Amino acid sequence: MKPILDYTVIYNDDDIVVLNKRSGLLIAADRYDPDAPRLDESASKEFGKIYAVHRIDKDTSGAVIYAKNAEAHKKLSEQFMNRTVQKVYHCLVNGRPAWDDLHVTLPLLPDGDIRHRTVVNKKIGKSSITDFHLIGVCGPYSWIEARPHTGRTHQIRAHLQANGLGIVCDPLYSGNQKPVRLSDIKRRWNGDTLEERPLLSRLALHAFRLTLNHPRTGETMTFTAPYPKDLDAVRNQLAKIFKTDPLVFAATESK
Repeated sequence: MKPILDYTVIYNDDDIVVLNKRSGLLIAADRYDPDAPRLDESASKEFGKIYAVHRIDKDTSGAVIYAKNAEAHKKLSEQFMNRTVQKVYHCLVNGRPAWDDLHVTLPLLPDGDIRHRTVVNKKIGKSSITDFHLIGVCGPYSWIEARPHTGRTHQIRAHLQANGLGIVCDPLYSGNQKPVRLSDIKRRWNGDTLEERPLLSRLALHAFRLTLNHPRTGETMTFTAPYPKDLDAVRNQLAKIFKTDPLVFAATESK
């Protein structure tokens, strides 16, 4: 069996490196779990010292950019702070929304309960903005595009939960950790349910695309992170059965 790679390289030059990380890796040091595996430590073996300029959840897969020097770190950090970076996520949720598009501005308080979840708090929560778009419904699931305009911890998950939706296999916010199995979505499936392996058993949230300005040249650059194997297997099966494919949607949208 091939080892599971921590990341693949999307882009690399003297100033930045963009990686497609696997689910289960922290971006940088975390005060709650100092011994957890980290992407920056893993990637530094190949690229030397790298500097985090933004974060995505540990259990989220997808695009992460690091700076390679102090100047790049400063310029990239400013873009994230000024909210000029365009971030696009894809997620698979349980059920279906009653909307096609949803603009959420609920203020969020990170580490707001005993489970360290982010909660809606209209008194002391921080300004948080996410735009959601329904890509398509696939039987018991729906594909959703999320565009967070702020960078709060667990923002997408918390905003979806506040609107009655949970991401597939989300142990914190969904209330439904049931993995995705082919027998659940394929009408004629003749395998052994006792021996069946899940197609997906981790958080179905993927940082799909980043658009920002290169810290040295100022050129606008877009980086896309291909789906990891498990999420792509689900996408492929749902596309065959329900004729809805988030990658086809993304390709059409980017034209």
